[in-house]
Amino acid sequence: MLRAFLPMVSALLLAILLAGCKANPPGKVESAVMRWAEHKILVHNKEEKNPLQDNAEGVADGKEAFSHYCIACHGLDGQNTGVPFADRMSPPVPSLAGKDVQSYTDGQLKWIIDNGIWPSGMPPSKNTLSDDEIWSIVLYLRHLPLAGSLGEPEMYTH
Repeated sequence: MLRAFLPMVSALLLAILLAGCKANPPGKVESAVMRWAEHKILVHNKEEKNPLQDNAEGVADGKEAFSHYCIACHGLDGQNTGVPFADRMSPPVPSLAGKDVQSYTDGQLKWIIDNGIWPSGMPPSKNTLSDDEIWSIVLYLRHLPLAGSLGEPEMYTH
């Protein structure tokens, strides 16, 4: 008699295990706690100042560096325009024009670019980008164009 119930019990246990493994997006409280922790504890260099002048030349240099190293995930405009996987990553690729990113200090943004953000897909750029390239990218992030205004990265338009 027990053998008759064994397949049903096995299927029920498998369903419970699989349901328990499902990852749900974080709720509002979890997201708020993580944002606070990132801005106050996890991301360093809050007091470091950008040594580059905030002018058209610096922003243009930042746009150039950004176009070589950042567009694959963030799009040409820093707002994920034309990046097909940006919303499907876990966590999703943030819009760099959004309040969460823009509320970091310049020093924190440099630290993020230098060190990446684990466990997200943001890789560290230390030893890949020079300090001047990173600081110029920070300038560009402060002056992002309107979403979609630069079109889609060529790698995703084919």
